Amino acid sequence: MDETKFLTRQFEANRAHLRAVAYRMLGSLSEAEDAVQETWLKLSRAEVEGVANLGGWLTTVVARVCLDHLRRRRSRREDPLEVGDGPELPAGPEADPEQEVALADSVGLALLVVLQTLAPAERVAFVLHDMFDLPFDEIAPVLGRTPATTRQLASRARRRVQGAPRTPDPDLARRRRVVDAFLAASRGGRFEDLLAVLDPGIVLRSDAAAVQAGGPGEIRGADAVARFFLGRATGARSALIDGAVGAVVAPQGRLFLALGFTIADGRITAIEAIADPDRLRRLDLAVL
Repeated sequence: MDETKFLTRQFEANRAHLRAVAYRMLGSLSEAEDAVQETWLKLSRAEVEGVANLGGWLTTVVARVCLDHLRRRRSRREDPLEVGDGPELPAGPEADPEQEVALADSVGLALLVVLQTLAPAERVAFVLHDMFDLPFDEIAPVLGRTPATTRQLASRARRRVQGAPRTPDPDLARRRRVVDAFLAASRGGRFEDLLAVLDPGIVLRSDAAAVQAGGPGEIRGADAVARFFLGRATGARSALIDGAVGAVVAPQGRLFLALGFTIADGRITAIEAIADPDRLRRLDLAVL
């Protein structure tokens, strides 16, 4: 069999896995597809005759590609990698918005947001070990660290991802049910269900950035707040914000808006909308 055709078949057999790894690393479907295509270019130029586990080899290559991308992103240099011509491979599926939303939901939008807050090496160690079950001695060469240091990176990332709730677990669970009910009613356009979880005296307040993005400065009363949120929370998902149950809106895993909730006696008494970039960066986010 022609070597290029053989490599193409082997690569296509691993494409879905590589895209899953890259998406969790980068939080963007289009960037993940780019990373997968770059992995193909590296494969097409490599000597892989002696590679016993090509799938594992490809996983480490796409991880290195993503690590380089994360480091460039962190240093705010977003220039694409320079790549030359290589054997053509049929392009992957287009990264349309609906596909991106479905993939974000399958991974967990809050998880994607929290992963964005990790240092590149922490993110790679956590994703490869905790999400794809790679041993630390295989992850360590990707990061240029020892297995023991890699284990520490993953552990530190895990603590960041899981967070530390400010309220006892039973209370946290009750508050989450209230917030999830609010978001579901908002997404579904169910006015009466929204009213059921809102305190009659509820106040919605937005910071200046949220107002500039189209939010209200302040709204008072359950009826008015319910009408404002009716059908609006399509992109919001619950998350742990500063140790309390809240919600995040994060297109392509980039945090755009955070909603903080004050809850008493099973109803929401106040909502704070935060969109100021500096405030968003200071939030302590974790996955519920």
